[in-house]
Amino acid sequence: MKIAIQFTACVCGILLLGCGEKGNQQSDTGKKEVVVAQPQNAPIKRYCLTLELKDNPELIREYRHWHDSKNIWPEIPKGIHEVGITDMEIYLLGTKLFMIMEAGADFDFDKQMAKLAELPRQKEWEAFVSKFQKSSADAKSSDKWKMMERIFKLPE
Repeated sequence: MKIAIQFTACVCGILLLGCGEKGNQQSDTGKKEVVVAQPQNAPIKRYCLTLELKDNPELIREYRHWHDSKNIWPEIPKGIHEVGITDMEIYLLGTKLFMIMEAGADFDFDKQMAKLAELPRQKEWEAFVSKFQKSSADAKSSDKWKMMERIFKLPE
C-alpha cells in the first residue's frame, strides 16, 4: 500500500532527528539534529521509504561514499529534480536506509518514478548501487524502496 503524507506547512521550521550533513547541530542529548525550513503555506507531498543494505561494513562505507554530494554521479540528482522531486534525504541506521522525499502537490509518484527510471544513467546507477542493497541488480528504484505507512502525527 502506498501512502503519501500530504500537508500544508504552516510553520517555517520543522525539526528532524537524523545524520545528514548540512544544517547539523549537536544537541544536548548528543544526537545530530537537522533543521529543515519549509515555505509557508506551500502544499507538498512527503513520501517516506525504506530499503535494506547488505550487512557488510565495507559495502556500507562505499555506499555512503557514493551518496556524498562530491561523489554522486551528476545525472542522478539532476534527474531527481527533473521529475519534480523538490527535496530528498536518506538516513542510515545499521543496514536500514530511510528516505524522506518531497514533491509538489500535483506529483504523481508512479508516473514520475517511471519517468525517472528512463532518464540518462539512471538504470546504470541502479545496477551500480544494487551491489550494496538487498535487492536484485535489475530492480528499479521504485521496486527496491518500500513505501512506509505513517502511524503517528502530532496532533495540533
